[in-house]
Amino acid sequence: MRRREFITLFGGAAAWPVAARAQQPPMPVVGVVSISDRETIFQATWHQAFLQRLSDLGWTPARNISIEYRFADNDPNRLPALVKDLVRLKPDAIYVPTRPALPAVREATTTIPIVFVSFGDPIFEGWVSSLAKPGGNLTGVAGLSPELAGKRLELLRELTPRLAKVAILHNPTNRSEEVAIRATEMAAQNLGLSVFVQLASDSGEFELAISVLARSGAESIIVLPDPMFNAHRAKLVQLIGQSRLPAIYMETGFVAAGGLISYGPNFSDMFRKSADYVDRILRGAKPADLPVQQPTKFELIVNLKTAKTLGLTIPPTLLARADEVIE
Repeated sequence: MRRREFITLFGGAAAWPVAARAQQPPMPVVGVVSISDRETIFQATWHQAFLQRLSDLGWTPARNISIEYRFADNDPNRLPALVKDLVRLKPDAIYVPTRPALPAVREATTTIPIVFVSFGDPIFEGWVSSLAKPGGNLTGVAGLSPELAGKRLELLRELTPRLAKVAILHNPTNRSEEVAIRATEMAAQNLGLSVFVQLASDSGEFELAISVLARSGAESIIVLPDPMFNAHRAKLVQLIGQSRLPAIYMETGFVAAGGLISYGPNFSDMFRKSADYVDRILRGAKPADLPVQQPTKFELIVNLKTAKTLGLTIPPTLLARADEVIE
């Protein structure tokens, strides 16, 4: 082969893949916004479940999908700027796995599809028009923890049959749980129990809050779901343990950290459902046409070691219903 022919052939072969790549459609972009920090999110089993479900549906980060993360490192004041920076990228969808980030995302865009995971009532929050027909650019999965209020009270009464007074530990900055408080109050009335709310808006308030509720005659505690509580759950569980009051949580991680009992949706299942919606939106579905999903799997977790420390005997009927028992 002559030199001129070789150069022409080599040059054409080198240029062809570039031209082919230029004709390929752009890689879809999904933004992820969280109040938490990178390490916490990537170690969370629910986020692993989300990513695994995306993979099952054919989406592999850096190969055929780009995921842009924005972490507020537990500082809500950073969220507006982080979200604006993300919106400037014009992602195909924004995924909001924790409730505190959602107001900033909603304010930043009314056109980019948003998929959320929440443990409150999205109708009460004003995020959607209805569960069946969300309308607008938001949809997702809602735990609807108010519907579990009566069940949590019943479980506490099984643990302490003479139970009369229950404290609800609540972060007042989390509006989504206000419906849960009202539902708990109504359920308590039907069960002949009295309840009161103790507030803690920062981890520095935990010790005082638990001390106050103990002095107020609380015989057990309902810890409402909240990202701040979750971020400092080891400290919270330790302080509640020192109060020697039985407590029920919504997330299983609290029981693994030494809490007594938890009852709530299967978190991994919820986040897998949210991945389904991200997939459907990337394939052309509109959020307004995707009904807000609700959990179908619920878990009861019991920590026998903690029960022994508190001097409690877990009824055999309750143990038989438990999905997991930590010994």
